[in-house]
Amino acid sequence: MTTQHPAAQVPDKLFTDPVAEERWRARFKAPRVSVPDWALDAPDASLYVSNASGVWEVYAWDRAADTHRQVTDRPNGTLHATTSPDGRWIWWFDDTDGDEFGSWVREPYAGSGAAAKALADVPDGYPAGLEIGHRLVAVGVSTDDGSALYAHRDGETVRFYTSEDDAGVSALSRDERLLAISHSEHGDSRHPAVRVLASDGFTTVADKWDGEGKGLSALAFSPKHGDTRLLLLHERHGREELLIWDVEAGTEHEIDLGLPGEVVGDWYPDASALLIVHFHEGRSSLHRYDLASGELTAVETPPGRIGGAGVRPDGTVEYSWSSAAEPPVVRVRATDGSDTVLLEPPGEKAPGSEPVTDAFVDGPGGRIHALVSRPSAGEGPQPTVFLLHGGPHAADEDRFSAYRAVWLDAGFAVVEVNYRGSTGYGSAWRDAIEGRPGLTELEDVAAVHDWAVRSGLSDPAKCVVTGASWGGYLTLLALGTQPGRWAAGVAGVPVADYVAAYEDEMEQLRAFDRALFGGSPTDVPAVYDECSPITYIENVDVPVLVLAGDNDPRCPIRQIENYLDRLAAREVPYEFYRYDAGHGSLVIAETIKQVAIEVDFARRALNLT
Repeated sequence: MTTQHPAAQVPDKLFTDPVAEERWRARFKAPRVSVPDWALDAPDASLYVSNASGVWEVYAWDRAADTHRQVTDRPNGTLHATTSPDGRWIWWFDDTDGDEFGSWVREPYAGSGAAAKALADVPDGYPAGLEIGHRLVAVGVSTDDGSALYAHRDGETVRFYTSEDDAGVSALSRDERLLAISHSEHGDSRHPAVRVLASDGFTTVADKWDGEGKGLSALAFSPKHGDTRLLLLHERHGREELLIWDVEAGTEHEIDLGLPGEVVGDWYPDASALLIVHFHEGRSSLHRYDLASGELTAVETPPGRIGGAGVRPDGTVEYSWSSAAEPPVVRVRATDGSDTVLLEPPGEKAPGSEPVTDAFVDGPGGRIHALVSRPSAGEGPQPTVFLLHGGPHAADEDRFSAYRAVWLDAGFAVVEVNYRGSTGYGSAWRDAIEGRPGLTELEDVAAVHDWAVRSGLSDPAKCVVTGASWGGYLTLLALGTQPGRWAAGVAGVPVADYVAAYEDEMEQLRAFDRALFGGSPTDVPAVYDECSPITYIENVDVPVLVLAGDNDPRCPIRQIENYLDRLAAREVPYEFYRYDAGHGSLVIAETIKQVAIEVDFARRALNLT
């Protein structure tokens, strides 16, 4: 770092009212759990992740004994884990300080031994898929050289696929004869193709690619032995839908559910049906699709977000649900229709928050969907924070967010925009940012901002733009390309200097950027220049807060320092918070600290303190 940047102020507290102060912190501290996963042939051996220790870590749940054990205990937390199909082993991904670069390790499920590198002959790298069978393990690794896929069987490890392009391991058939991989040999990692290989020699059994701009994603093979049906996501009709491909028979079954929006799915254990998670306009729902009759049956849940779901061998459905007003809970729906709480970690539950409402705004590329939350007190135009989601291929939802809730507690209205580039609104909407990323999304944000002011929701002099990752990138780009619209900006782990970011980021993201921008910075330098926040830094004239992790492989620290060095030469108030982790933090205390910094900064910038 060539310049000493002003450090962000860390407030002792956000609210003078002790009840309000305790409430916002309690939402972050409240113990939460994910939907459990389980071993394919030993379903009593389950895993989930939880923040119960104060850090997101992996836990084992022996259902037969009803015992829970914390598996991992690392300073920066652990999120990625699975079991071997026999339930004997836990595999989890071991990186360094959140940098996402490392290897899979394994330890006995019973906890009777230490974790050790699972496949000694596989080099370290960024994870690119893992499939574990009884006899075969397939694992993908991404490095600066591209993608390499490995298989381990009978004590021997072989590298069966390499490519300069992005690729990964996707699915293993139940009898372990067939292995599906994802690849982008056609040059577009955002719209991958699928290849199925024979595991006895890794020769190609079948290839499937739907053509330019139409991605395919292999979800899972049928859970029945000898069944060569593979469930995929396709977008042949302009949105993500389900397809069953019988690889050996060479037949397809496109599943038309007649639902608006988009879907994802998984098999029922007997392969007679699919469990469908349906997303439409910020909310998701569950359904059962019978493959023989074509009947679609709703698994009734209140409006909100399904955070994960799976079907147990007895046909019960386990799922996570939340809404903007109600904290998440993991529930189980029995075959008789009864619905009860499945997992409830010890400790105080998170306080609730305010609901969201929908806004539909005409924009330059079509109708824009936004979610709007209003503070419980206050009338007339409000100070407003525009929370821009990351991704960009993601979406804001009617889900519980402690982060949204603290802004509401602080007296801000909150607007979340599912701009072009967001998922769930069709392929054309998602791909509309190609060739002009960042600037396209901000046209939609501007249209929603205009609506918010025109409708009387927002005080035009007190609008803050904020986001993390891609949302942080959009924040910095907005400050430079939309001067006069924003009173302050808060950018978490952003792309700030796109050319330098491309040079330093993980190869999987370089492949993504090439597909999104139309090439590398060498191929299309004008596009990177036009869409990079640092290009417009001379226009930034409002207070800026930037937060960044030292070990971030997605939005690396050097390119953020480049931006801040340029910002330092201008008479613009700004602050910088730098922390020892990667692309965000899994440590709850660190999250609380960063949130306090952000809200306090915005209040000071708007003279609301």
